[in-house]
Amino acid sequence: MPQIALSSGAIDYQDTGGDGPVLIFCHGMPMNETQWRKVVPLLNGYRCILPTLPLGGHRRPMNRDADLSQRGVALLVGEFIERLGLDGVTLVLNDWGGAQFLVSEGKSQRVARLALVACEAFDNFPPGPAKAAAAVCGVPGGVWLLTRLMRIPWFRNNRNGYGGMSLRGIPDDILDDWFAPATRSKAIRRDFAKFAASAPKRETLLAWSERLRDFDRPVLVVWATEDRLMPREHGRRLAELYPQGRLIEIADSSTLVPEDQPERLAEVLTEFLVETGAGPVREAG
Repeated sequence: MPQIALSSGAIDYQDTGGDGPVLIFCHGMPMNETQWRKVVPLLNGYRCILPTLPLGGHRRPMNRDADLSQRGVALLVGEFIERLGLDGVTLVLNDWGGAQFLVSEGKSQRVARLALVACEAFDNFPPGPAKAAAAVCGVPGGVWLLTRLMRIPWFRNNRNGYGGMSLRGIPDDILDDWFAPATRSKAIRRDFAKFAASAPKRETLLAWSERLRDFDRPVLVVWATEDRLMPREHGRRLAELYPQGRLIEIADSSTLVPEDQPERLAEVLTEFLVETGAGPVREAG
């Protein structure tokens, strides 16, 4: 897997290559690029790039002094796009919604459109049921404890935690892979804790949200009708907040729409891209 050196450390990424419009896929905590494993193969004609962000599932630790706050990681996404020399990208989020802060920080010039899929928004950082886990991660040894608890079926399958993120259930091998780096590495646990405990106060989050009105490019908001973490009304509010926002709800899905409804998600994402001038590039033949 290729890697790229950023100001806070090196990160891994996958790149399908090709001449199609560029889609940047961001994942949740402590996930990695496999969150999108069912969707990317359905997007023929697009160049899909999937950075493994330092949200706790990353495989190499960041610099000890790295800013891994919500704002800091958002700025890393912008730096990643810039370092690859990309313009006119479509930024696709699911679960973690912090990359929207590129807009509030005035760093979204290279982003042509957003696709926000059942993600954190407004003051829902972290989502309600995840607040307890974030609090645990904020105390010494908390991440170590969380990795141990995730080995216990009743905990990992709890509907108020990771068990509630997918109606289909996250496969054990995928979930194990997401938590493996923090299980093995003290430095990764340090990074995990820094991010998990970084949510700003409610007033700050709402002030940042107001700045999203400045993003005057197309925005697709995809929300799951049976989501336990992301309030359903947040989908409507996000679509109304962005000047060119549009909302599509997907039934029979929880937060991880790429897990529960990958075909439907790829369909609505492709329709949005085509309608906003980013149709797929088909190989001649």
